[in-house]
Amino acid sequence: MKIFNLDEKYNVVCNSESTRAGFRHVATLHKNGFSIAKSKCLYYNRTWECYEFESVLVKIIEDNFTGTEKEKYLQAVKYENLK
Repeated sequence: MKIFNLDEKYNVVCNSESTRAGFRHVATLHKNGFSIAKSKCLYYNRTWECYEFESVLVKIIEDNFTGTEKEKYLQAVKYENLK
């Protein structure tokens, strides 16, 4: 499990789970401690992400935010993980 803080209100909790055919990453978006959205990405072989959970983080942010807020959160997770 890994927690990504987007700002004071929002964070994303990510988990990796085994499946019969490979594995999946599951992300849960929380606002003020309450779960408000869930997203998952399935992998059958390897993942070619720049950092762990990249695809599922991008997916949950793009599905739940728009405009400048979306861009701000995408930059936040990218910057935090490329340090």
